[in-house]
Amino acid sequence: MIQIDLLYAGSTLVFAFTMKRHYRCWMLLAYSLLFSGLSVAQTAASLETAETRLRFEAGPNAPQLESLQGGTVIWKNRVAETSISSAEMEGQTFPIEWRFNSAQSHTNNDIVRFVYDSVSPHLRLTWEWQVRSTHGPVEHQIRIENRDSREVWLPLENSLVFDWQTAATDAIEQFYVEKDADTPSALGTHLIPVQDGYEWEGTSSTYAHPRPGEAREIIPYFLAERRDGTRAGWYIGIEFSARTHLNLARKGESLHGEVGLNPNPGTFRTRLRPGESFETPRIFLGATSGGPDATANVLRRWVREVLTNQDAWRNPHYPVVVNNSWGGGMTVNEEIARRMIGDAADLGFEMFHLDAGWFRGVGDWYPDPKKFPHGLQPIADEAHEKGLKFGLWVDWTQAGLDEAPGALNVRDPELRGWLTTDLPATWKPEEFKGQTIDIGVPKTKAWAMQETDRIVTDYKLDMLEHDGYLVAQGCDASDHPHAAPDPLNKCTYRDAGFVFVRSSNSTDVSYHATRAYYDIQSNLRRKHPGLLLEVCNDGGRMIDFGSATHGDYFSVTDTYDPLSNRRAFYDTSFVLPTAMLETYVERWPTPRIENFRYMLRSGMMGWLSIMIDTYSWSTQQHDAAKQELQLYKSELRPLIRDANLYHISERPDGIRWDGMEYFDPQTRHGVLYAFRGTNKNETEHRFVLQGLNPRLRYQLRFNDHSAPGQVVGGNELMTTGLKLRLRIPNSSEIIFLEELSAQRSSTQAAAIGGHALRPVGRTASR
Repeated sequence: MIQIDLLYAGSTLVFAFTMKRHYRCWMLLAYSLLFSGLSVAQTAASLETAETRLRFEAGPNAPQLESLQGGTVIWKNRVAETSISSAEMEGQTFPIEWRFNSAQSHTNNDIVRFVYDSVSPHLRLTWEWQVRSTHGPVEHQIRIENRDSREVWLPLENSLVFDWQTAATDAIEQFYVEKDADTPSALGTHLIPVQDGYEWEGTSSTYAHPRPGEAREIIPYFLAERRDGTRAGWYIGIEFSARTHLNLARKGESLHGEVGLNPNPGTFRTRLRPGESFETPRIFLGATSGGPDATANVLRRWVREVLTNQDAWRNPHYPVVVNNSWGGGMTVNEEIARRMIGDAADLGFEMFHLDAGWFRGVGDWYPDPKKFPHGLQPIADEAHEKGLKFGLWVDWTQAGLDEAPGALNVRDPELRGWLTTDLPATWKPEEFKGQTIDIGVPKTKAWAMQETDRIVTDYKLDMLEHDGYLVAQGCDASDHPHAAPDPLNKCTYRDAGFVFVRSSNSTDVSYHATRAYYDIQSNLRRKHPGLLLEVCNDGGRMIDFGSATHGDYFSVTDTYDPLSNRRAFYDTSFVLPTAMLETYVERWPTPRIENFRYMLRSGMMGWLSIMIDTYSWSTQQHDAAKQELQLYKSELRPLIRDANLYHISERPDGIRWDGMEYFDPQTRHGVLYAFRGTNKNETEHRFVLQGLNPRLRYQLRFNDHSAPGQVVGGNELMTTGLKLRLRIPNSSEIIFLEELSAQRSSTQAAAIGGHALRPVGRTASR
């Protein structure tokens, strides 16, 4: 007889055998394991990418992330996972005792999966970490499955709790980025010393609505790094669009944090019916060094490779150059659309995007017969005949008052059960904003799947944009899948044209609605391969990594002047792939052609959409725009897709110079976007470049001929800098860089006569 006990001594699993005949029993055990296929998971495991190494331990009652290592720097975690300790069934609270299940656990080079079971209530918790790329962070998620025969209510389970051991003398700082929803703030990006007593919380939701005096929502990610020459540190982010938060606090030798669903404004609880599972928001954690730009160049590539729609990236014409009808607002009609399509094709655009104003009414997503008497199909056909894709704006979770067949009418008795709140008798929708339905309700989700599929099919779409308050984050219904609201902790208010509800159940509402939204988007991709999906949400109100997984590009701000566009791009490009970052270019005062190019180029660093009636342009502007679009498609787009990006100036303020640099180490080509502000006395500026080889030389080509071609050493460009002179305020220049081999460097330098630059400081200008 063999008795096997699993004993834990520190971090070591000890096998104790009581045997009558040692040899025979060892053989029986070996044969048993061999032929039964039984595998006992290791209780200590690790995962790694090129930059990150994580170590884990499976304790008898809870797992633990033991350490995070990047290079030679190790961050040791002082706490084990704090999984939920109780659950509610049939109105009673029951304690949960988790026990490690080695037979169901599994580890290999790509995954660590530790499984824990609870007998009563009968639950299973799966604690999983996964590597999906050789570079970048490691992902983590917790899943709790209800294996009981009864309905279970769970309290909040965090995605991750950590407590890094730090020396009290370590200088640490934190970097994070705001959502540029509505209008970018004066700050946008934050780099803050993390000192003793520091406490911070960043929040994100499905619809950010900034209020004066309140902290703005962030893109759910932050970086913590040492303030020394290495800038070694780590970063963490959330891949979910619901109401989430990230916390960071420092006290003595502790650097503590929590990441996951936002527990506020009330006590979180969520329902699990038998057989259902609750999943914490998936997160990622990685080690880094070198500061925000170095981190961003790894993170953006990881997001592109692991999270985003690979079918979109396989198209060499991604990102697409778009002409949008919103330049004329809600007045668009068949005549205007046809005229815009013709001019868009002549200018070299690749998509015509029909924005709001085409429909019968809010919630009634059929063409207005007065504006489009022949429907939208002829518009799509004409766009396709001229070589353009056809895209459409729809706010498909909004209900209004239209009574035509197919419309979502808030007075419909059945539809009222889909709404997030009852509306007063005097309620009326706005021009293109109504009342949000809760797509977390199965019937509502099924309708949305059918309706979005109909819209794409009937109107022959290549792109579908969704706008407005799409994914609910508050609901006062008591018969939806989410938890019921607390009547003593509930408020209803109107903001940005929408009626919002805030109560104790808000996070659970957003959890269910977000999962439904992902299913709807996935259904569209499955049924319509090649369809592009734009995430707008009133310009940057739902920018996060979950949206990046279920959409193909973002509108990053709802303010479209050149400065706002550059600010929003500056901020968001620290976090997400630049090809996904759409800035709309709107009509702006351009008395000179240099100002016109400045306006266009302020939207040409990522995904370019122009929402101007191009018929209003002069012949000179028309010709200049045609050249700029060709430049974008032929030379800028490959760099936007594939190159590293460097923020080589302070955040744009419209007064001083600002600039961005792309450089691709694979093709050895790059570009500098340079913008001069309004300061009349600052005609010259030097930009210190990054990411070059200091031992090689670079051929510089000035697109607007503000200076002759030059060959300059990489070391000089990264220390002394590149001097530019622009005589007109609110003007710009685009400078292309080509890395030369050692042999070509000497030949080119001789041909051009070299071009020595005087050494000056990084930010010197005059």
